[in-house]
Amino acid sequence: MRRPRLMYVPFWLTYVFLYTPIVVLVVMSFNSDDSPYTFGGFSLKWYGELASDGTIQQGLVNTLIVAVGSTVLATVLGTMLAVGLARHSRSRVLDAISVMPAILPDLVLGIGLLVFYATIKLTLGLYSVLLAHAVFGMAFVTAVVRTRLAAHGDTSLEEASRDLGATPFTTFMRITLPQLAPGIAAGALLVFTLSIDEFVIASFTAAPLEPTLPMVIYSMVRFGVTPEINALATLLLAVSFTVVIAAQRMTRLTESLS
Repeated sequence: MRRPRLMYVPFWLTYVFLYTPIVVLVVMSFNSDDSPYTFGGFSLKWYGELASDGTIQQGLVNTLIVAVGSTVLATVLGTMLAVGLARHSRSRVLDAISVMPAILPDLVLGIGLLVFYATIKLTLGLYSVLLAHAVFGMAFVTAVVRTRLAAHGDTSLEEASRDLGATPFTTFMRITLPQLAPGIAAGALLVFTLSIDEFVIASFTAAPLEPTLPMVIYSMVRFGVTPEINALATLLLAVSFTVVIAAQRMTRLTESLS
C-alpha cells in the first residue's frame, strides 16, 4: 500500500528546522561584509583572519592535545573494560557503572571532577581536561566495543588458541583484538568528536590561561557574533561531520562482519 505524500511533510519540516541554521551559518562564513547578518558578497577573508589569530590557534592546539590524548586513553581503558565485563564479569551493577559517565549531565560530571581535583590537590591544566574527557569517553568506547563483543559471542577461536598453548596476551592480540578492531576504531572516532566539541566539562576543569577552542569561541561570542566565528564554526562542523561519517562507516563494517 502506497503511503500518502502528506505523511512525509513533518519529516522534511523537521530536517529543514534542524539544518537551516547550519546552512545559514556556513553561507555567512563566506560573507565579505563585516556584519554577520547581511550578506555582502562571497569572500574567504574570514578564513584568513582565523589563520592569523593567535588566540584561536592556541585554543586549537590545546583542543587537539586534549582530544588526541583523551581518545587514546579512553580507547585503551574502554576496550579493556568492555572485554573484562563481557568475558570475566556478569554483574549488572558493573554494567550500569561503566556507562554512567555518559548518562550523567555534563554539569554534574564537571562539578564532580572539579571537587575531586580539589580534594586530591591536583592543579588544573590541559592534563586535567584530558583526564576529564577520558572519563566520559571511556563509557562510549565501552558501549561500542561491547556491542561488537555481543555480535561475536562465540569464543571458540579464543579457546582453541589457549588449547594450543597460546598465552592470554597472545590470544587477545592475535584473536580478540582483530575481531574488535572496527568497533574500537568507531569508538575512538566518537570520543575524538565529542572531545573537540565539549565545553561544559572543560570550563570546570581547565586552567584559565589554557582554554580549549570551545571556550575561546564562547569568550568571543559574548561580545557578539562575527563572520570570523561563523568561519570557525564551519570548520568545526566539517571536522565533526567527517569524523561522524567515518564512525558510522566503521559501525556498518562492524555489523557486516558480524
